[in-house]
Amino acid sequence: MKRVHKKGETIEVKKHRALKIIGGLLGAVVVVLGGYIAYLYAAYYRLPDNLKLRPQHNQAGAVQVGKTYRAQSYNIGYDSYPPSYSFFMDGGKYSRAYSKKAVQDSLAGVIKTTRQGDPDFAFFQEVDQDGDRSQHVDEVAGLRRAFGQQYSSVYGQNYDSPYLFYPFNQPIGAAKSGLVTLTKFKVTGARRYSLPIATNPTKFTDLDRAFTVTQAPTSNGKHLQLVNIHMSAFTKDRSIQQAQFAKLFKYINQAYQKGDYVIVGGDYNHRLLKDSAAIFHTKPQDETWTHLFPYDQLPAGFHVPTMGLAKAAQPSVRALDKPWEPGKSFVTLIDGFILSPNVKAKSVKIVDTGFKYSDHTPTRMEFELEP
Repeated sequence: MKRVHKKGETIEVKKHRALKIIGGLLGAVVVVLGGYIAYLYAAYYRLPDNLKLRPQHNQAGAVQVGKTYRAQSYNIGYDSYPPSYSFFMDGGKYSRAYSKKAVQDSLAGVIKTTRQGDPDFAFFQEVDQDGDRSQHVDEVAGLRRAFGQQYSSVYGQNYDSPYLFYPFNQPIGAAKSGLVTLTKFKVTGARRYSLPIATNPTKFTDLDRAFTVTQAPTSNGKHLQLVNIHMSAFTKDRSIQQAQFAKLFKYINQAYQKGDYVIVGGDYNHRLLKDSAAIFHTKPQDETWTHLFPYDQLPAGFHVPTMGLAKAAQPSVRALDKPWEPGKSFVTLIDGFILSPNVKAKSVKIVDTGFKYSDHTPTRMEFELEP
């Protein structure tokens, strides 16, 4: 005999099944999310502080005191930001480079621009060794191939980020990236120093930070210490940025007190000109990377050469909330050099590349070491 179900009973059975399915799906989401969070913490690591680095293609010779040299600092934006690009963390659209060829083309442009300037010393930031965002182009190797016959090179890792599954439509993925320093002279030592960063979950998005020090001998028996740095950009905790400056300033002051020469080249993610909005004809922006550089905290005698930069009104960085629009996009100056009292800047300028190869443009300086 067949059992006949009443209509009400059938509805209750269907509701029960639906709830079981929904519960199962929610449970699966919790398991997957929990597993992913566990992966992030398991895969995350920081390199030890005060880590020795190995120079490659080491050249010969000492830096001459009293002679004029050229230096360049260039954040290459892992060669993924052509003028048409906007970045999701700035409110834009994309998270990865358009294609492998696009990255290779931008890297070729960075190399060409640098060769045209013919610097004796070059500081590069945001150079990917490997990354989903940069289509797995080894940019460190690319720079070394291009300049290995003429320059000693030192690479120091900033971060080795685990796979970030965000944004969901095109995750930015994993990235291993850092700093490359080139010098035409002999390298007698190189080290990487970790910078303070957040310890909460924002460390997965603002990423690890460090600065590298490359030492070259000078003709008077001292050393020129080349400090390459890229400071935190998106942290909302001002104390983190302040702690990073404090560690940098302590190191360079100690190096100078020993009698050495110090040049810091990098992206400080702080504006170097007080009246940037008026100079670049933009609205004032209170971004995490547009606070004024802490000039009042510089060690005694250290200086940031900015002669002529306000008059030239040439920015070193653009915002990535939308594609580049001259006269409309937000721009400012956050890249440059810090010099010890015994280093004299003779000129400094921002190279106008039209942001063709990166969201930054190079800063170039002529200088000499004083006796």
